[in-house]
Amino acid sequence: MTTQPGRGFGALAGLKVLDLTAVLMGPFCTQILADHGAEVIKVEGPEGDTTREVPVMKAPREGAMFLNLNRGKRGLALDLKKPTARAALLRLAASADVFVHAMRADAIARLGLTYADVAAVNPRIVYANVYGFSRRGPYAPNAAYDDIIQAISGMAGIQQRMQGTPSYSGTLVADKVSGLTVLYAILMALLHRARTGEGQEIEVGMFETMANFVLTDHINGALFEPPMGPPVYPRAASPERRPYRTKDGWIAALVYTDKQWRAFFALIGHPDWSKDPRFQSFKGRSQNIDACYGHVAATLATRTTAEWLEGFAEAGIPAAPVNSTEDVLRDPHLAATGFFIEQETRHGTMRFPGMPAWFSATPGRVDGPAPAHGEHGHAVLEEGGFTAEEIAALAAEGALILPE
Repeated sequence: MTTQPGRGFGALAGLKVLDLTAVLMGPFCTQILADHGAEVIKVEGPEGDTTREVPVMKAPREGAMFLNLNRGKRGLALDLKKPTARAALLRLAASADVFVHAMRADAIARLGLTYADVAAVNPRIVYANVYGFSRRGPYAPNAAYDDIIQAISGMAGIQQRMQGTPSYSGTLVADKVSGLTVLYAILMALLHRARTGEGQEIEVGMFETMANFVLTDHINGALFEPPMGPPVYPRAASPERRPYRTKDGWIAALVYTDKQWRAFFALIGHPDWSKDPRFQSFKGRSQNIDACYGHVAATLATRTTAEWLEGFAEAGIPAAPVNSTEDVLRDPHLAATGFFIEQETRHGTMRFPGMPAWFSATPGRVDGPAPAHGEHGHAVLEEGGFTAEEIAALAAEGALILPE
């Protein structure tokens, strides 16, 4: 099934994006642009995005993660080391709104595709550099992956405070948070252009993004100079902050406000405990957070998960079961909101995670799985003003890779 995604729907209808990113961070950003109507042209090299090879897959080089991350995009494959391919991309850039890449600064410069190069053919372009580390600092040449950024940003160290040893999140949080940061940076630059007509260059570093993400709460006492305490938010980093074991499983519960603590003590039959100075006020609980959470942990082990969920619901205390990802796929709330989207595709029936944002006037949509390698190359160039002879010449030279 060949589709022409990114046309005529959503808040970003009419926006044209040249996407030179790969793996997760950049594609996650541009996936959201495509979900909301932008025409996203995914520009791959001769070998294609490496996530094409990540299992599972029904067809060669079309792994599930790749198909979801690059859904709704059009596929163009160019060997940008060839001058004719570079020239072709710049011709397309002349009518584009956004150019986004995730190469290191020296690599994009060698290709002759820096902001200056692209802005020379399109001064209105919003040009986004996506780096592991800002090119303005000494780490700029260093390779960066999600695990590396979780470590250097302090995130794995916060896990060490909680668990005794440093650990990574079970999802690629640095890539996804950075992708969202690229997204809002692009949208802000587009808003500026709408107001002034002026394009601009953007830079987003994963390290800088995650340092900001971690320190938003954990800057704490180090916000002041001289520091009034360590850069740690005690409640978030408490070793006792974790899902609680019950008689028959696990539960997440957060007894937070004064009212909730009083309700909790009443629920367990000890309303007098609310007079304990450790639990009586927000300040007291903050100063004794490990003891508070330890107390909750010991108490929750005495009843079943279902009993606690029922009791917490009646008491107005936030609580939820600890779901597996299989449980999330079957979640009744997500089913009721229509979160999962099933479509018939070239791979048969596929189920996509839906969009978390709802729009009354400009709804987005999932517009099919990622393209095959170079799937829309001929159409994209033809629509960009290339003649049949020019397209054939690019293909003959190997500058343009078309699907077999």
